[in-house]
Amino acid sequence: MAGRGNEHIKFAGDYNLDFIVIHNHEEKRAVDIKKLVVEFNLYESMYRNALTGSLVIADTTNLLGNLPVQGTERLTFKLGTPGSPQIDCSDLTGHPMHVYAVSNKQQSSDNMQTYTLHFASREFLRNIRTRVSKAYNSRIDQMVASIFADPDFLDSRKTLKIEETRNQDKFVIPNVHPFQAINMLQKRAMADGRKGVGYYFYETPRGFHFRSWESMCVDKNGTPRKVKQTFEYMPVNITDTSAYNFKGHPEDKVAHQYQSVEKYRFLNSSHDVAVNQAAGTYASRVISHNLYDKSYKETDYSYHKAFANTKHVDGNKVAVAGSPVDFDNKGVSDYPESNVSVVPTTRFAHGEDTGAFGIDVEQDGKLEGERLSQMNQVIAGTRLEMTIKGQSYLEVGDVIQFNLKSVENKTNSAGTFDPQYSGRYIITKIRHRVTDTDYVNVIECAKDSVANKYSSNSYQTYPGPKRTKDKGKVVNINKYDK
Repeated sequence: MAGRGNEHIKFAGDYNLDFIVIHNHEEKRAVDIKKLVVEFNLYESMYRNALTGSLVIADTTNLLGNLPVQGTERLTFKLGTPGSPQIDCSDLTGHPMHVYAVSNKQQSSDNMQTYTLHFASREFLRNIRTRVSKAYNSRIDQMVASIFADPDFLDSRKTLKIEETRNQDKFVIPNVHPFQAINMLQKRAMADGRKGVGYYFYETPRGFHFRSWESMCVDKNGTPRKVKQTFEYMPVNITDTSAYNFKGHPEDKVAHQYQSVEKYRFLNSSHDVAVNQAAGTYASRVISHNLYDKSYKETDYSYHKAFANTKHVDGNKVAVAGSPVDFDNKGVSDYPESNVSVVPTTRFAHGEDTGAFGIDVEQDGKLEGERLSQMNQVIAGTRLEMTIKGQSYLEVGDVIQFNLKSVENKTNSAGTFDPQYSGRYIITKIRHRVTDTDYVNVIECAKDSVANKYSSNSYQTYPGPKRTKDKGKVVNINKYDK
């Protein structure tokens, strides 16, 4: 694997990776294994709390035995697109990774063995080694910040980018690992100045994040976040020295190639109505059981009524129309019994007349319905995976624009874009993959709305058979026997 060592991009996929050094348990023992690395992978995800990665090694030096490698080594490297911010995991200016496992070891020839080294950020292993058992009385974001920096818990030395919450609560962490404690808190978190419920806690090469989905879509003033990069599925083997971007403006050939998508696929080709109906995305009923006075309350959630209360990545345009879907002339958000859950409230658990979210107990059912729907809108919404030329400045949580021409306009360079699948997406996962020849990103993106609003001329009654008085029939099969 060759390091490029330059600050100017020569071609799309160019990269700098000057060293990959493994440090063993002896203080001064370190080996640069860059020449042994066949494939380098670094993974970041909105659904995982820490960075992980792997190195595929072709070893002719018996590194495992001579260093030796036992799973407690540190790994240092710097990876970057020339001229862009680097992924810095060096000793002096960054934060080293930690090796924790060796797998797939096999003899590939008489003088070579291959295997995979697995590594992760320090916090990944620190989380496994420590537990949180403590009572808190503060805002949710302050609890998370305390667990994150506490020397007895996660003890992270990295940057935590945090979005303040509006709810304060008394919360007892019941002897669990730090990541589990934070994941418990993120379900209760409500952003200050926003109406959504639920946060994400994840790590990127630039640090940790504790924030809401809405904060990825818009800034604190409600203005849509700027697009970090625009992508389009288009030919990359052009021969001229310039190309035209999606607005028709001329641009550099390399920049054009960085915007080109090598391949793509939709993991959820559409908003799966059956899955979302069952999961409570469109409608749900939350039964909040008050353990203090033995009462209960039923609260129904409606996707179409609540959608505009929160911000979405591609604007407030619903991903499914509200037209009638059955003979009872109800839309998908009119069936609360499609998903029913029971939530016990914690009123007076710590002497405070508050519920599970640290505010009025009467709000528990409403907030839980909103949290469930917003989470499912992302997970079971439109999800796109695409392979692009490596760009080290991209990270999970960034907004990107994906332009996909409608099928009927494929042969027309000025054709319109697909109204549902084109538009703004948020990056939820990135795989940084480096080989000896190039650097690519495999990114997964999600959107919880559509680029173009559905027509308002939808039907008002279910367009089924006009014989509305007909009913199903029950027939004894013996009637047909001779």
